[in-house]
Amino acid sequence: MSKLEQWPQGLGPVICVVGARPNFMKMAPILRAFSENVPAIPTLLVHTGQHYDKDMNDKLFDDLRLPKPDINLEVGSGSHAVQTAEVMKRFEPVIDERKPSCILVVGDVNSTLACTLVAVKKNIPVVHVEAGLRSYDRGMPEEINRVLTDQIADLLYTTERSAEGNLIREGISADRVRFVGNVMIDSLLENKKFARDPATTLQEHGIDPKRISTPEGYGLVTLHRPSNVDHADTLSSLLTELRRISEKLPLVFALHPRTKTNIERFGLQQLIDTPSMIMLPPQGYLEMLGLMASARIVLTDSGGLQEETTALGVPCLTMRENTERPITVEQGTNTMVGRDIPLIRRMTEETLSGNGKRGRIPELWDGRAAQRIAEDLSSWLIVRSVATA
Repeated sequence: MSKLEQWPQGLGPVICVVGARPNFMKMAPILRAFSENVPAIPTLLVHTGQHYDKDMNDKLFDDLRLPKPDINLEVGSGSHAVQTAEVMKRFEPVIDERKPSCILVVGDVNSTLACTLVAVKKNIPVVHVEAGLRSYDRGMPEEINRVLTDQIADLLYTTERSAEGNLIREGISADRVRFVGNVMIDSLLENKKFARDPATTLQEHGIDPKRISTPEGYGLVTLHRPSNVDHADTLSSLLTELRRISEKLPLVFALHPRTKTNIERFGLQQLIDTPSMIMLPPQGYLEMLGLMASARIVLTDSGGLQEETTALGVPCLTMRENTERPITVEQGTNTMVGRDIPLIRRMTEETLSGNGKRGRIPELWDGRAAQRIAEDLSSWLIVRSVATA
């Protein structure tokens, strides 16, 4: 083989870091693209264990055909400071032992920033996938993680063109930025054919699928942001409106553990105790993909669902005051409604009357973002290794 067909001798693997559920969907297509690249890019998959539920974790890896992690740091839950510190302490020996060519982080969870800080202090290049997204809300821990990671990363891959403008305004050189598209959409397009039928998902939980077999269809709900679920008055207001919506459109509510705990803590169980609101535990990726693709409307405060509904052409009402994914509003199916009950009601009624937002697919959301990352990163690392030899 020529040196262009094999990974250069002495150039270490790329350490790929995952820490929480959204990371898995982003990393799966990247690892596939790295293995198929010429030359194939050697990788080491590190799971920090920031979010870990054994049954759900294993199911996600199986659904996404994601290889089991080479290393699990088993950090577990904790405050932001404790979690970040534990990841840093446990990740440093991995870098020392494995001597990577770079580390690749995705998204904006605590693990993303923690591993970035360790690598930078060890003079290991950092590659950030999904860079430059900004909500401009410093009250969101994810925003802090995004801003700091981008400042010290060496190579920044973006999902939408506006992200580069955000980075440049923050003093980041354009030669560190690459617009490649959205790896979350790579996963969606790859797995859409495997999505679970909603009726099957309900049956597996002992629920009669006829409950969503209405002329209007059904809506899908997820809520987990502290700003929505950690305050009794706010959560009560949102649940009251969701119950009202369910009288016209059955709602399937994938209930996050944080939300479930707070519903019980605040004594709000009666608001969801109605046949028209179907409560499910957290769902696997393929189950959620099936529920989303067949929904009449999605009501959520999730970042990832804003992108996925845009790719699926399903109207989405985002119950947040801001979004770090403005392209889903400007070009996609997303409408920001915050906690404005009259607006939530009006936009839901518009959707049910057939005037829901359909949007269009954003540029480079074509299922090949990971391939573009692999080709660019391979060239960048090889050139860099020659320059520093």
